[in-house]
Amino acid sequence: MRDANAFAFRRALPRMSWSVRNLFNLWQRSLGNKVITFNNTSKSLFQQRWTAKALMRAYHGDFINEKIFKRWYLPATLPDVRPRNRTPVSDTLALDDYAGRNEQLERAIRRKEEEDRKGLAPVGSLMMAEVERRIDVFIFRCCFTHSVYEARRLVIHGHVLLNGRKHTNANTRLAPGDMVSVDPASISFLQEPANVKDSRAQNTDKNTADTTEQSPPRSPENAVEKNSTEKLTPFNLPPYASPFIFLPAYAEVSFPTCSAVYVRHPTARPGYSEIPTPYDADGEIVRLAWEWYSKRRPRNRSKSQLARMPENRH
Repeated sequence: MRDANAFAFRRALPRMSWSVRNLFNLWQRSLGNKVITFNNTSKSLFQQRWTAKALMRAYHGDFINEKIFKRWYLPATLPDVRPRNRTPVSDTLALDDYAGRNEQLERAIRRKEEEDRKGLAPVGSLMMAEVERRIDVFIFRCCFTHSVYEARRLVIHGHVLLNGRKHTNANTRLAPGDMVSVDPASISFLQEPANVKDSRAQNTDKNTADTTEQSPPRSPENAVEKNSTEKLTPFNLPPYASPFIFLPAYAEVSFPTCSAVYVRHPTARPGYSEIPTPYDADGEIVRLAWEWYSKRRPRNRSKSQLARMPENRH
């Protein structure tokens, strides 16, 4: 983590973490006294864009250098979701009836009504799509770690497999179909806390001594049952983790094997964005952040810069 005071209450910047302090900061930015609205403000347009950019970058890849983010992770443009001029549905009704395409026409009518009701797709959040492709962010999205910083540590220390091979580059961007596997022994949720382990060992030693002195030997069936119970994998979530436990639509996760498949790139459709963000996917914070980067995005890439490009598996 680049900043040791990342969860400060004074700044209240949400991060990719399940920390209790981060949950409080998220509440402050959503419902508390830190909610930012630019409808009635004395800030200039430059200050509004800079504030929106700082909020977006604090959550989406605060561990990525700003220059690297603008050069390699920022898209050149956003998809155009403006409605195109199409032939009116009523003009093709007679032709569809004659050709027997009534079901297709009904689906088209329902789709158009749904788009009109939900509005345009919130494509502003897609400017962070390249960040979601990173292997450390993907591991965090699959709920294998309690923060993206922990996911980076697992990748760098060699506890992660990419398509069956050890992978230690946390900057890698995944391609559709890539499978990521995490060593279960390195997942903190599947380990007993140290205090619980010590107390259990003490109780086991005490119970063993009392049993050998007072009670007769147990039957083999009870011994087998106790051994099978002790071999169960422990599962200990951190406190207040329920608001963060969700899986994105582009990930296929298998918790029994501690692996996940990156199915496809995240996208957006009317009224819904697949990129998790603490802010409105089509709100003013996302729009102002894109306006900031659209004016300050370096696109020239020399040969030396191309040699330093993070691994992109397309």
